[in-house]
Amino acid sequence: TRNEWIIRQLVEHGMPILVTGNTGTGKTVSIKKVLSGEIDQSKYSPLFLNFSAQTSANQTQDIIDGKLDKRKRGIFGPPIGKRMVVFVDDLNMPAKEVYGAQPPIEILRQFMDHQGWYDRKDKTFRKL
Repeated sequence: TRNEWIIRQLVEHGMPILVTGNTGTGKTVSIKKVLSGEIDQSKYSPLFLNFSAQTSANQTQDIIDGKLDKRKRGIFGPPIGKRMVVFVDDLNMPAKEVYGAQPPIEILRQFMDHQGWYDRKDKTFRKL
């Protein structure tokens, strides 16, 4: 479909994508179809995350970190020769804190803004 073609083009050009729409319109199905079969699996490594009300920032960070390889000191990435594509389903689901923040979304925002996040153990910045 047209939406799948647009998603494929944006993925191949390294652009972030936010797909919005009403419930039941096929957003998840279209994205999974593109990431699971229509893009070159030898170039892209898809990662599927499903957010829920119980999802924490630490869980989100651990899941993504678990799929990355260490390149150099403080630099991590997908297997050599591949680009990681992270699909987050139900992005708005994490519960809000007292002040209205949603930590799992904040950790993704930090990644988008700064191309990485801080290691929770040694407090050093990890470039992804």
